[in-house]
Amino acid sequence: MPFEFRRFFKALACVGPAIRGVFPNIREADLNSSIPLKILMYSHDTFGLGHIRRCLAIALSLRNCPANILILTGSVLAGRFQIPRRIDFVRIPGMIKVTNEQYLPLSMKLDATEVLEIRKGIILATAMAFKPDFFIVDKAPLGLKREVADTLQWLRSDLRSCHSILGLRDVMDNADITIQEWEEKGIYDAMEKYYDEIWVYGRRDFYDPIREYRIPPQVASKMHFTGYIPRKIPTQEDIRAIRGELGLQNDEKLILVTIGGGGDGHPIVKTFLRAFHPSEGRLPEKTRVVIVTGPFISSRDYQEVFRIAQSLGFTTFKFHRFMESLIGAAQLVVSMGGYNTVCEIVSQAKPFLILPRTVPREEQLIRAQVLCSQGFCDYLHPDEVNPQNLRDRVLAMLKNGSSYRRKMESFPFTGLDVIRRRILECQRKCSR
Repeated sequence: MPFEFRRFFKALACVGPAIRGVFPNIREADLNSSIPLKILMYSHDTFGLGHIRRCLAIALSLRNCPANILILTGSVLAGRFQIPRRIDFVRIPGMIKVTNEQYLPLSMKLDATEVLEIRKGIILATAMAFKPDFFIVDKAPLGLKREVADTLQWLRSDLRSCHSILGLRDVMDNADITIQEWEEKGIYDAMEKYYDEIWVYGRRDFYDPIREYRIPPQVASKMHFTGYIPRKIPTQEDIRAIRGELGLQNDEKLILVTIGGGGDGHPIVKTFLRAFHPSEGRLPEKTRVVIVTGPFISSRDYQEVFRIAQSLGFTTFKFHRFMESLIGAAQLVVSMGGYNTVCEIVSQAKPFLILPRTVPREEQLIRAQVLCSQGFCDYLHPDEVNPQNLRDRVLAMLKNGSSYRRKMESFPFTGLDVIRRRILECQRKCSR
């Protein structure tokens, strides 16, 4: 780290108590006068919205332990979410994924290595100032380009009371690719050396990463399968309000098309628009469509989608703050199948069709195959996605979605309960 950054971040760490006094969300005691836990979460957020939304769902649950929670994030959209008391963000400069190995600054006109050094310094300084009881790292064991390694090492050597936890989604990627990547990057060693626990936000009987990724016994012994993480369910009043804003009548059905962050979902939206172009046959009567492209779609692509959608009578948004209510208003959801989106949809037992991507990772395809085999949804393989197939599948699910709704009633949404129990159990052990 350059000297200037080192000196600045050292000074920042020294004034940690003063910093905590400035921010109202970071208090010494909650309303019941019990001392809240301090939980630091890391979410690198280089692509899409899934990481930050998953961290927020966990934070919202843990704040009532009670806990003060700081989320380190590179998401430019962090400020758009409604954030309750005792949760706050530390924003690190954004990076955007070009390939699995190449990342570039999102907005700063600096070399990528310079921005990574800034991010690394902020992460370490925040940990030194905040002195967390728990450090929860989302998905990337060493962070983006190993930017969390120094912080993990500092916690191990200088703040041994902190419990470091790695949170992994149900599926990472193709097994062979994951094994090769983890071996080359020293991930197996990092999981053994730096982490007290590893939480897998899924079910082992659905997909077993210990077997698929050849995780060694000394690491596997730290793993806890939490089940999936449920999402907020809107009230009927919220849903009626959204339907009213959209001008939907009580007897009208809604198809929601959502492609996550929007960085790579444009082809799916184009295929959907072609599938329901008048030349292919119109939608059933009393059926409406809302498309949420995601904020990271290019301006050019968005303008094309907006123009075509408008000509078909469809409604288009780039970003919607209340996706839960939009999902609640829908009778069918068409999505790409990221972890966060799937959890949001299944939380409300909405029939959904997954159109997974396979680049840069096969995670969505594997998840779609797993959930489809369990009867929770349907999916189209990327090789099968064309206007006719998409149209046929959408119309079939719109007509016969009840079987999926019944099946989703048994979906294993135990994630937040298990996570809270793990935190409280660790706290009791540490207090003995």
